[in-house]
Amino acid sequence: MKIGILSVQGAFIEHEHMLSSLGAETFEIRQLKDIEQPFDGLIIPGGESTVQGKLLREFGLFEPIRQKIIDGLPVFGTCAGLILLAERIENDERTHLATMDITAVRNAYGRQLGSFNTEAEFSGIGNIPMTFIRAPFIESVGNNVKILATVNEKIVAASQGNQLVTAFHPELTVSTDVHSYFLNMVKNSK
Repeated sequence: MKIGILSVQGAFIEHEHMLSSLGAETFEIRQLKDIEQPFDGLIIPGGESTVQGKLLREFGLFEPIRQKIIDGLPVFGTCAGLILLAERIENDERTHLATMDITAVRNAYGRQLGSFNTEAEFSGIGNIPMTFIRAPFIESVGNNVKILATVNEKIVAASQGNQLVTAFHPELTVSTDVHSYFLNMVKNSK
């Protein structure tokens, strides 16, 4: 199984380490030629969603990646990745890839000082550690979206078809559960 990790900005190395520990092959996506090879899934990491969206467009990656997701490529977006995949962003008129029927709220927990760790139930996994850093949350979901986790009555993880998003950073914990969940999604999509 080969997973591409968007590596134009943000916390991508941690995803590489997590997936490697699970036996998945990874490669970094930085330019258009990187996505010309066959691969089975995509991770869009945390970072700055506005910067990532801008760089996706500048590097010619925006449309090809969006089309791959629409065509069924499994994708996992964490934090900024959630915002990039959201069809609507509550406190921002811009949208990016807009492939998932969710409304995201950017920086919903405040600035860097609003960062925190907790444990909560993740559907199909159980209780897992969650690290939130300037995190968004999901304000609302469409009919085809499955809510996977909530913290303080806010939606922090969801899936829709081939797409998985978390407002938190599972790559910054010792738990490999969410990445295993995504790899199972990839395996089941074949």
